[in-house]
Amino acid sequence: MNKIDYEKERKKQMQEHKGRKLLLHSCCAPCSSGVLYRLIDDFDITVYFYNPNMDSEEEYQKRAKEQERYLQEEFKNKVNLVIPPYNKDEFLTAVKGLESEPEGGARCEKCFRVRFASCVKYAEKNGFDFFTTTLTVSPYKNALLINGIGENVCKGSSVNWLYCDFKKDNGYLKSIENSKKHNLYRQDYCGCEFSLEQAIKRRKDRL
Repeated sequence: MNKIDYEKERKKQMQEHKGRKLLLHSCCAPCSSGVLYRLIDDFDITVYFYNPNMDSEEEYQKRAKEQERYLQEEFKNKVNLVIPPYNKDEFLTAVKGLESEPEGGARCEKCFRVRFASCVKYAEKNGFDFFTTTLTVSPYKNALLINGIGENVCKGSSVNWLYCDFKKDNGYLKSIENSKKHNLYRQDYCGCEFSLEQAIKRRKDRL
């Protein structure tokens, strides 16, 4: 059970550190819509859309374009966006042997590490003070695991991991509301081909 109040820790960090340049990893526009409103007044934000786990380049580009559209509609030029090239091989190599793992298991942990490593590399190269992710806005994602990986990946770098549990204080509800407001493209799976298979099974079970 997660007993750490990451929202409290995040606010403490913001008081202690003067740096305000934040790299925000985003998995999709809907999740970012439940996170950015909390951070926009405190940070100079660049959204980093790096998700090589997507099952196809078509899906990757579709979600990336929705991310771009949402940022432009909601924040105009206040938030920058970086979209690295799609690189599915990096994801498949990292999760080899874990293809049958259930959602939220060891495969997801490897996936988080791959994405976060890319974020930290970019953040350090471009002088960011903090790095964090939108992933914890989902009620299906383990904030304890994600924060642990974030801390670990940032060790030895010049970048600080910004603690987060964005599902708190109705963050997920906010993401749903904003998604409806902007008519954002949403899916019922995280993006990888393995989670898609499980999503298809869930759809059939509901019939």
